[in-house]
Amino acid sequence: MSNQNGARAVLRTARISPQKARLVADQVRGLSAERAVNLLRFSDKKAAHMIRKVVESAIANAENNQGADVDELSVTTIMVDEGPTLKRFMARAKGRGTRILKRTSHITVVVGETTGKGK
Repeated sequence: MSNQNGARAVLRTARISPQKARLVADQVRGLSAERAVNLLRFSDKKAAHMIRKVVESAIANAENNQGADVDELSVTTIMVDEGPTLKRFMARAKGRGTRILKRTSHITVVVGETTGKGK
């Protein structure tokens, strides 16, 4: 992904399953940056806190590295990809054990300037 499309921020190996993080990511995709941050701030999902930090980082990158106007930014792209899975053991009855999969996510956010109004 090139930087001409907007400013980018990535959180790698976030300890949340991609399935749960995508639920929150789908809510903010395409929103203006300010509205996305407000929506994430008042969401009670664990993923909302993580995604909010990444969106705020992307906004700061756009402002500092590209001189973008913060009021004109919107979330153009947000992707949640699967990261490495931590495999853990849980003891079960009769000396057995089962595998616990602790899934991780890579969260990528790109913010860019919009010519029209955001949602």
